[in-house]
Amino acid sequence: MMKTLVSWSSGKDSAWLVHTLRKMKDVEIGGLLTTVNESAGRVAMHAVRVELLEAQADALGLPLWKVFIPSPCSNEIYERAMADAVARAVAEGFSRVAYGDLFLEDVRRYREDKLAGSGLTPVFPLFGAHTKALAREMIAAGLRARLTCVDPRQLDRSFVGREFDEALL
Repeated sequence: MMKTLVSWSSGKDSAWLVHTLRKMKDVEIGGLLTTVNESAGRVAMHAVRVELLEAQADALGLPLWKVFIPSPCSNEIYERAMADAVARAVAEGFSRVAYGDLFLEDVRRYREDKLAGSGLTPVFPLFGAHTKALAREMIAAGLRARLTCVDPRQLDRSFVGREFDEALL
């Protein structure tokens, strides 16, 4: 069994990553790792409140590892905080960290470079998935999610709060 820490953004791709990992026979998910804006009390990636983040971890039955970072946060501070979390994971017997990244090759390389020699192997089970097909597969399988934030340059603000479903797609 490979003890795996899940990089948890609080979003649908992270939820699908957990679903995917749970179907693998050689994986033991040991926890969710999330960066939290310490002054706002929100997930750094999606600005979800810590209370919702904790409810997600409880619903999944997994321990939550919160890595608190300031806002704004320099890359140096972020990398130091993450290095501490990686050292803790290795000390607690983790051998892998799983990411729900789909297509950003530069982000993948960054993660691989930062974990090189750390004792943790990065894995990307969803990488390269066709996003339209993946979205439909998620919905068909019963995944339920709501849009909590949008990039207003890409999508009108009125979409916040909408359910992630066929009508949205």
